[in-house]
Amino acid sequence: MKRISVLMLVVCLAVGFPLTAQEAEEAPGPGLGGIVIDGSTAGDPATFNPLIGGDTASSAVYSWLYPAIIGVSPFTGLEEPNLAGAMASGWEYDETGTVLTIQLREDISWNDGTPITSADYMWSIEAVRSGEIDSPRAGIFETMADGTPAGGNIVSIEAPDDYTVVVTFRKADCISFSDVNDVTPVPAHVFSELYGDDYGAMTDEPRRIPTVSFGAFKDVEFAAGERISLLADQSYPDAILGFVSPSEAVTLQVADENVETERFIGGELSILGVPATRQEEFRTDEKLLEFPRFEFTGNGFTFFGMNHANPDNPQPGFDEEGNLIPQEPHPVLGDVLVRQAISHAVDMDALIEGIRDGNGVKVATHTIPTSWVYNPELQYEYNPELAMEKLTQAGWVDHDDDPNTARICEDCLFAREVDADYNGSELTLDLHVPAGSEVGEQMGLFFQAEMNKVGFNAIFEAIDWGSAFLPELTGQTFDMNMLGWSLGLPVDPDISSFYYPEVDVPGSGFNFVSYYNAELIELNDQARVVPGCDTETRAELYGRVQEILFNDMPYFYMYVSEAMTAVLPGTRNWNPTPYSRTYSTDAWVSPAVAMP
Repeated sequence: MKRISVLMLVVCLAVGFPLTAQEAEEAPGPGLGGIVIDGSTAGDPATFNPLIGGDTASSAVYSWLYPAIIGVSPFTGLEEPNLAGAMASGWEYDETGTVLTIQLREDISWNDGTPITSADYMWSIEAVRSGEIDSPRAGIFETMADGTPAGGNIVSIEAPDDYTVVVTFRKADCISFSDVNDVTPVPAHVFSELYGDDYGAMTDEPRRIPTVSFGAFKDVEFAAGERISLLADQSYPDAILGFVSPSEAVTLQVADENVETERFIGGELSILGVPATRQEEFRTDEKLLEFPRFEFTGNGFTFFGMNHANPDNPQPGFDEEGNLIPQEPHPVLGDVLVRQAISHAVDMDALIEGIRDGNGVKVATHTIPTSWVYNPELQYEYNPELAMEKLTQAGWVDHDDDPNTARICEDCLFAREVDADYNGSELTLDLHVPAGSEVGEQMGLFFQAEMNKVGFNAIFEAIDWGSAFLPELTGQTFDMNMLGWSLGLPVDPDISSFYYPEVDVPGSGFNFVSYYNAELIELNDQARVVPGCDTETRAELYGRVQEILFNDMPYFYMYVSEAMTAVLPGTRNWNPTPYSRTYSTDAWVSPAVAMP
């Protein structure tokens, strides 16, 4: 997916520097460094195929198995050549800034001995561009293979030889370089034998186990609802020590964050993203002070997505001819006054302090405090009285002077524009969070209580990620769903991945709230083509983008986490940075011992 990125100006507990074989602590030898075990509340992966995957659980697996075409440094957060796990050895633009030539490394092979070449990247490109698979990555292209507009900036990608890729952009801009990395190369000699040019067949077997890969680990073993295991791949040429130290990398399915934390403290897990509610424990509890930890400002934010369109009639942003499709409004959230009312109804300061133990920073747009375009003056005002005034203005009236009953529609927007019979309906919304996170469920209950104080009938439920939450989210059949975006690397505050009609695609697109604002798109497009990518000019444009998002509220933006990662005492060669806590995993010596 396209990346919004952030210039990280963080103060950390520890400072990460490149770990080299010479600087690493002694490791006992190939595969003798123990088992690296982590936990996951994200549910089972939907696929092991990076061309059709998009969920967190899936990417956590296939990121071990395939290279990037261009690497992102864990130390700078920027794209750099000749990085471990990536193909590019260098690149350059022509004088117009629209033709990018990438030179590929000639020293890497798939683990069956087949050289990794431009053909592997090109097979992936053709599959995504074919339109036969639902992929948000297709949004990087100007058109699909059949000529259907896709809205992106890439006109063509070609491979003149085995170790050269040439990308032609529609126009020079400040972020399209990163678009090249949105598509993951796969072993063309394997995938072409399996699927030929029937790319859609990949969706028929999403959990096909990869037989050929490139990375520190290989050979997926999958037990649904229990664990995912990968074995060390000693053929991996980019290992920090010259060999892969752990014998295995295992992800265990855990019920919730507290269970995960207790299993980590008990020595069953190697690494833990410490929940906000337990961070102070790790700072003060004498028994936990021996656990090495790393604190940093998170590179992402948590939010409630608010569906702008009727969940009973989800529509894409564009029709087949590329014309904008008018969206039938959501019965409640289609009115900006209602969305703004919610922003005044929920006390985010109290949520952060009471549920996250203060380990969060309140935000009101997609830009976060470490961003070079962050505007601290944009903040939601907690004001329940104002919330109720806005609901009344929107046609949701308090019909009985009873704060414990829901308001009803009297000439609200949906009754005016869609269905007059909607008059008399209660102000009802479903609030959903993924099951498995105690903090997430507490926050959902908090939102429910706060909204109901001003006249909503908010109905909260924690639902299974894979079978319920993700299908209704991407299918655009939800009201308000809570999740988080990791903003990715490298850094740039572009919002085209989330709020453009091109990615408003039921079933696959990231604009699942069906938000559209023509002025916002115009400003964002201007920021992409500023001559010389001057940051002052771009920051001014992005500042106006933030103001629009603040007023329109496609999301209820909540907070950025103050994050903490910990590992077991005795872990060797862990070298966390603000951009990656796990880049050096292939060099770890892990003392985790217990297995299910």
